[in-house]
Amino acid sequence: MDDQRVGAAFRALRMRRGLRQIDLAVHARVSHQTISRIERGQLDTLSLRVLRAVARALEVRVQVAPWSRRGDLFRFATADHAQLVEKVIIELRKCGWETRAEVSFSRYGERGFIDVLAWHAPSRTVLVVEVKTEIVDVGEVVGVFDRKVRLAPAIARDLGWIPGHVSCALIVQDGKTNRRRVTGHLATFRSSLPADGRTLRGHLRCPVGAVAALAFWPIAHRGDGRQVGTGHRRVRRPASVRRNAA
Repeated sequence: MDDQRVGAAFRALRMRRGLRQIDLAVHARVSHQTISRIERGQLDTLSLRVLRAVARALEVRVQVAPWSRRGDLFRFATADHAQLVEKVIIELRKCGWETRAEVSFSRYGERGFIDVLAWHAPSRTVLVVEVKTEIVDVGEVVGVFDRKVRLAPAIARDLGWIPGHVSCALIVQDGKTNRRRVTGHLATFRSSLPADGRTLRGHLRCPVGAVAALAFWPIAHRGDGRQVGTGHRRVRRPASVRRNAA
């Protein structure tokens, strides 16, 4: 990450929005000096949390990109995301939904992608699906997802879908770390996504009204078909078998 270029980009975004440094500082809930340091490229004096807060105020995303000589650190994470998206699409189509993957949008100055946008014609229901293989910044996840759901009716109409209901689902790769992070911010997640995975699966089979759900889905282990993130179940042999083995 080139600190000077990042600072210049933040300054350009601020000026494009017609904001003063103090205006951005108030919106991001940081000091005026923090905005000044960012724009001068003095990022090593700031925490990643602060940088992301300012980025959210400008409606952009900060991504940290580790690099190695192999250059393949993101390949596995990207493959996991693609695999989970594929699983979501397959499940939706089994339940009679029409699906679109990586739907881009540009509305009212807001741009981005929806991982999966689905349409259930009989119930006139649009479903917005956000897929996450890792929960990192809770505020960013909830905020960005909320914006996509809010824009979904207009995006759907561009595709010729006239929705009567808009449902949404945040589908997270199952695993101890993700479950721990969600549990640590459960009130935040449930305020926006009160339904669970069981409710979501019922809604996929028979959509009635609108549902907002958070669900954990496992993915298959690359190469052997085993499920990742489901944990291991210990199986005890009957006592008679153990005695015979002894």
